[in-house]
Amino acid sequence: MRPLNLAKGESPLHILCLGAHSDDIEIGCGGTILRFLLQYPDCVFHWVVFSALGVRADEAQRGAALFGGSSASKGLLLKSFQDGFLPFAGAEVKAVFEQLKQSLSPDLIFTHNRNDAHQDHRMLAELTWNTFRDHMILEYEIPKYDGDMGQPGVFVPLAAEVCKKKVHLIMDTFRSQSSKPWFQPETFLSLMRLRGMESNALSGYAEAFFCRKLVL
Repeated sequence: MRPLNLAKGESPLHILCLGAHSDDIEIGCGGTILRFLLQYPDCVFHWVVFSALGVRADEAQRGAALFGGSSASKGLLLKSFQDGFLPFAGAEVKAVFEQLKQSLSPDLIFTHNRNDAHQDHRMLAELTWNTFRDHMILEYEIPKYDGDMGQPGVFVPLAAEVCKKKVHLIMDTFRSQSSKPWFQPETFLSLMRLRGMESNALSGYAEAFFCRKLVL
């Protein structure tokens, strides 16, 4: 596996962000993306959302622009697979990954956790590893009713201001989800606070990821 080189002065980082639904990337790794933009302003984001229909497509476009900047907007790929049915459209979903492999060789990939309780999330996690076999892959976590939170081993400390910005942008962008009981600022802030405590982050906040392979 190719090691990730974050050293300044190297060519721009290319980061592939994969999400099953319109708000997954922002919830799972939005803080880390905002931090990367501050630290590495020339990094290039490639943004893919597999289930973005109707208003959710509009929200996905806005989320990519607000979190990932101009490169995410230019590299935005929205697909119209039905929410909850990705495993039943397996051949078509796999074809999207094969197309991505032909056009991209990213330095870092953010994707779902293979142990996520949502079937769409699990499928994307497995296809990510099947397709990009020599890349740095970090699997983000999504809080949900199912109660599938695990024990991640990779942590990215985040400044409190970054966390507040992440939550504000999520709540303002994905208004179609506001009726869901769990879709609250406290949900997202509490998870980042918990991961900050676990990683002993000086700021008190962090996002956490699962990593199957890591080369230093």
